[in-house]
Amino acid sequence: MKEIAESRALLGATADLSLKELNSLYKGLMKQHHPDRFTDEAERTAAEAMSQRIIAAYKLLEGLHPETRAARAEEFERTLASGIAGWQYKGRVLSLTFGDGSEHAFVGVPANTYNKFVGTDATPRFVRRHLIGTFPQRRVSSAVAV
Repeated sequence: MKEIAESRALLGATADLSLKELNSLYKGLMKQHHPDRFTDEAERTAAEAMSQRIIAAYKLLEGLHPETRAARAEEFERTLASGIAGWQYKGRVLSLTFGDGSEHAFVGVPANTYNKFVGTDATPRFVRRHLIGTFPQRRVSSAVAV
């Protein structure tokens, strides 16, 4: 949750921005901080670091955005059907690796929900009923092509 707040602060975004508005903020900041705009090496290096932070913040917020999740819902259902191959829980983020090789993260998952998840043998049904729609979710990596 801290990472989400920091990303919003960096981009100047609010929780209720549309995906289009978020994209506009991102593009404006990237124009301002693009390394090619600077000739001085120190300024260029600082701009490179800032642009990488902006890109990471945008990717996080874009992946968590409800419009993105809605667009990827069908794809996620196929991923969920491939089964859960593994998981990791750290700092209230539950990262699930699926049978197709993709990874999705659910943000803000409390320890008691994680314990229930583990107690149910980590089933896709639990994910559908207790994680999807309850916690912000983003795709960390795509399915491995076969």
